[in-house]
Amino acid sequence: MPATHSADEALVKRLLAAQLPELAALPLSRLDPAGSDNVIYRLGDELSVRLPRGEWAAGQPEKESRWLPRLAPSLPVAIPEPVALGSPGEGYPWHWSVSRWLPGSPPEIGGLAGPDRIALALARFVAALHRIPADASLTAGPHNGFIGAPLARRDADTRAAIAETADVFDSAALTAVWDAALAAPPWPHPPVWVHGDLHPGNLLLADGQVSAVLDFGGLGVGDPACDALIAWTLLPPSAREIFRAESGLDEDSWTRGRGYALSTGLNAYTAYAATNPRVAASTRYQITETLADFQRA
Repeated sequence: MPATHSADEALVKRLLAAQLPELAALPLSRLDPAGSDNVIYRLGDELSVRLPRGEWAAGQPEKESRWLPRLAPSLPVAIPEPVALGSPGEGYPWHWSVSRWLPGSPPEIGGLAGPDRIALALARFVAALHRIPADASLTAGPHNGFIGAPLARRDADTRAAIAETADVFDSAALTAVWDAALAAPPWPHPPVWVHGDLHPGNLLLADGQVSAVLDFGGLGVGDPACDALIAWTLLPPSAREIFRAESGLDEDSWTRGRGYALSTGLNAYTAYAATNPRVAASTRYQITETLADFQRA
């Protein structure tokens, strides 16, 4: 069983007092809901604290601290700006991080205002990320859950999830989507930088514009198809086509990306839907949109 930690407020205050005393007096408030990998606190008006929930995410703060400052100048929207990297201590076993607070709100699935404009901004972000010279030390692997690796690595888990949800979704139709994705030719070029987890919870909007992309825990280099995820987690069909055209993803990458969206949606649904209505609703949207998009193709 992987080690986990609740990272409660008292612990965070002790960590700040011991390692970053100049920040320890700032108000601290826990964000809820936060992500599945990290517990997040707002620290004062301008900072946030992120602490991995478990050992599966334990390497994320160090990776983000190293790479995000190098990627940020080449990207057209804001990404987290690391301020400090905390060390294990006070009974907490992993590194943790402090970053600049980014203003904005997550987009509303199914209620997106200006979807074409948002699709264009997201496509430009993805294209810019993929153009940055990659670093082979971050090839898809355990550090990012094998995001950006060939889809075949996800085959057994995806087929198991299709079977497990047969009472909710059309398993034959979902199998057809997945088989098509596996049959698509693999990425034939050198690996590129990938975010790997572009879903609405990792975006911020301000004044109707994409203001920031968050959570680079899955950052790595590999198959860019995984960054098409946002097309099925947020965008309506017309805006999806804008994203497809402007992102630079070719037809085979699009097909693999749709398979990746199906796989991640199913796995999240089976893991969280029974206990988290918010995840149930968002992943149901994701799964049904991949199916509808495949049937329209």
